[in-house]
This record gives sequence, C-alpha cells and structure tokens, in this order.
Amino acid sequence: MTITLYGIGPSRSFRCLWALAEAGLEHEFVSLDLSGTGSNGAKSPDYLAINPQGKVPSLKHDDFVLTESAAILSYINSISVRKFIPEDLHGRAKYDELAFFVLSELEQPLWTTGKHKFAIPEEHRVPEVLATAQWEFDKALNALAKLVSINEFVLGNEFSFADILLAQTFNWADRFKFKVPSNYLDYRDRMYARDAAIASTARYE
Repeated sequence: MTITLYGIGPSRSFRCLWALAEAGLEHEFVSLDLSGTGSNGAKSPDYLAINPQGKVPSLKHDDFVLTESAAILSYINSISVRKFIPEDLHGRAKYDELAFFVLSELEQPLWTTGKHKFAIPEEHRVPEVLATAQWEFDKALNALAKLVSINEFVLGNEFSFADILLAQTFNWADRFKFKVPSNYLDYRDRMYARDAAIASTARYE
C-alpha cells in the first residue's frame, strides 16, 4: 500500500497530513510549487495528470486518486484501523452536516479573501469584497454557534476528523487576520497541541 499526499504547507493539504498522522498511516508527502511547471510544480504535466485543476491537496493510493480535502479525510478514515468519523447513522449525519458547513459556509469567506489578495490574477481582484468576506465569516460564526457546542471536541467526547476541519479553518482565519472569538482560538490551540498536529506542522516548516 503506497500513499502519497501532494500539497503545499499550511493549505487545505494540512488537513490531510494531520489525518494521516492521526491514523498512523505511512505515506510520502510531496511539497509542490503552486505556480511551478517544473518537476515539483502543480502546473507540471505529471501533476496535472493527477489533478487536472493543478490544485492541492491530492492523495494517490496506489493507482487511486482523490483531490478534495474532505473526501480525502473520509477515505483516510475508511482505510484506517482506528475510526475518526462516527459510524452510527445519526453520528455520521452530524459529521457530514458540520463538514459540509465548514466547506460551504465557514471557509468560503477565507478563500474569497485569499483569491482577491494573491491567488487570482491581479486584474481580476476586487479589493472591495474583503469587507464583505469578514461580514460573511461573522454570519457563518453565528450559525456555527447554533449548529454545535464546542467543549473539548466538536462532536461528542472524542476527537474526530471534524476537529481537524474546524480547527484548521479557525487557524486559516487567524492567519488572514479575521476576527475569531477567543474561545474558538483556544479550541484551535488545543487541537494543534495534539502530537499528530505538531508532527504534521513540522513536515513543512
């Protein structure tokens, strides 16, 4: 079983690195140059054959390829002996609800900010959208408070991959200078203090 994760430092790739570490699955991490066309470039022919969008992360397990971070987390859970996603019907449904919320609501203002600050060509950037992104993020935080109650973990009494999705998104928001409530940053810090998170961070520093 050969697992290779292609990614770039503290991007969505980190979710997958962290999940692989939690699961104890041996893997290779290939750090890419997002705009590069050379051997380690995300725009190289070899990588575009794996991920035609030239984005990260991508996971290759033997000949099987996945290219969306939340789907990769679900796959890692499926091939792991230890389970990090609830297996009962309602528990799995609540995991999916939160995961889809993080992807569709909580992180989207952050990605909008990234796109209009550096990711898309300058001629397509709209600086005025940045204030709207903070408003959208605040709105998503209000919805999150009604969706879940964060104690030690976000779903029940055990760590799950939902904690990776949520903590990494709070970290992303903090890096982008969004206003994040202190209780959410405290939760992020607890999750990032896990051995697997520390080890995964060291992989790209």
